[in-house]
Amino acid sequence: MTILYIVLGLAAGVLSGLFGIGGGIVIVPALILIGRMSPLTATGTSLGALLLPVGALGAWQYYRNGHLDVKAAALVAAGLTLGAFTGAAIAQGLDPGAMRRLFAVFLVLVAARMWFIAGN
Repeated sequence: MTILYIVLGLAAGVLSGLFGIGGGIVIVPALILIGRMSPLTATGTSLGALLLPVGALGAWQYYRNGHLDVKAAALVAAGLTLGAFTGAAIAQGLDPGAMRRLFAVFLVLVAARMWFIAGN
């Protein structure tokens, strides 16, 4: 499993650097489907992996090229801090099957939205 986790991190890192995604769309589903983790363990593991300095190195590349709004990033981070804490607390009371279904609905909605705005 060690190699699997490293390859997963590498793939998520590349996708994060390219599209700003990683945790929810790549790491969590992979840990559930391939790593055979429960949704809660996969989510907690993803959050643990994404702690500093992971995002800092990718953000630095964007900052160096003038593609990082520091004020907006700080404000989003403030919301993420409270939101991640709140979401994690809510998730602890949900059934694993319900978590899988809710996550699947979320992914479908995001994919549908991206599909319909892709031509614009």
